[in-house]
Amino acid sequence: MGSVKDLVILKEAKGGKPGIGRFVFSDRYSVFDWGEMPDHILNKGKSICIVTAYFFEELEKIGIKTHYLGLLEDGRLKNLKDLKEASNILGMKLLRVLKPSVINGKYDYSIYRKERVNFLIPLEVIYRNSLPEGSSVFKRLKEGTLKLEDLNLKEMPKPGDALQSPIIDFSTKLESTDRYLKYEEAMEIAGLSEEEIKKVKEISLKINYIITDKVRKIGLFNEDGKFEFGFDEKRNLILVDAIGTLDECRFTYEGIPVSKEIARIYYRKTDWFKDVDGAKKVDKLNWKSIVKSYPPPLPPELAESISLIYQAYANEITGREWFKAPPLREILGGVKRFI
Repeated sequence: MGSVKDLVILKEAKGGKPGIGRFVFSDRYSVFDWGEMPDHILNKGKSICIVTAYFFEELEKIGIKTHYLGLLEDGRLKNLKDLKEASNILGMKLLRVLKPSVINGKYDYSIYRKERVNFLIPLEVIYRNSLPEGSSVFKRLKEGTLKLEDLNLKEMPKPGDALQSPIIDFSTKLESTDRYLKYEEAMEIAGLSEEEIKKVKEISLKINYIITDKVRKIGLFNEDGKFEFGFDEKRNLILVDAIGTLDECRFTYEGIPVSKEIARIYYRKTDWFKDVDGAKKVDKLNWKSIVKSYPPPLPPELAESISLIYQAYANEITGREWFKAPPLREILGGVKRFI
């Protein structure tokens, strides 16, 4: 059970042999690595499942390998076009998750230099087409952990600036708090060759282009997002997890967030967020145990608007009415006062 989806293992991945699993997408959501938040977002799970299936099927048409096997309906896996109604259960090839050990308070990734096949790569791959307000890039530039030359920039960017060309960023996937990595460190901890990390970057840029093009057609701008990859039983690179959703990507419509960034913006104004931010500065590994407060529920009107946004996005990106929801542009007018 994860903070936003559950994993059902039908056949365990062992050694060099992948397994078979199901993702059960829930209506839960998470922000700031907290885990499950107080509210559930109605039909969020089905929306994310439908959108993920749509993008996996589009990518496989052009030869990008994924772990996707279909969506569950009437006891069997189907392609999106064969579904009678929205499903929240996705079938996939299951890879091993090899967790780094912790030695003297530091993560040890040596296992990735020993194992070669059938595992999740312990990285999140982040693409950036712009630097919206709230982007971690501004904080990292201020702290000095990121330099302008890393972004191919000559002067300090401003919130809302579009990048001349997309950039690829890396962060940890299996640590208690996501940690951004330099290119060389990402390659080192995951045990990737120069050729492999170049391929990760190349495929990520291609997927970014496809998502950007698809959402542009429904009036959205693709600000940034993330991907996860793994190696199959032959060490072929495959795309895993979920993709192109409002949880994995940050989209905007005329500057208005069209993602769970709406919830992030709301929570950044709370005392709970101040506690979380302070705790992470004190102890990056065990920060949750320091936080004494809990996130308050979303205002009911905001929770309902976010639900409708997820549903409308699934309808519009796939070109099929899975849910009864107004057009995206109508819903977004109602969230302005919260952000």
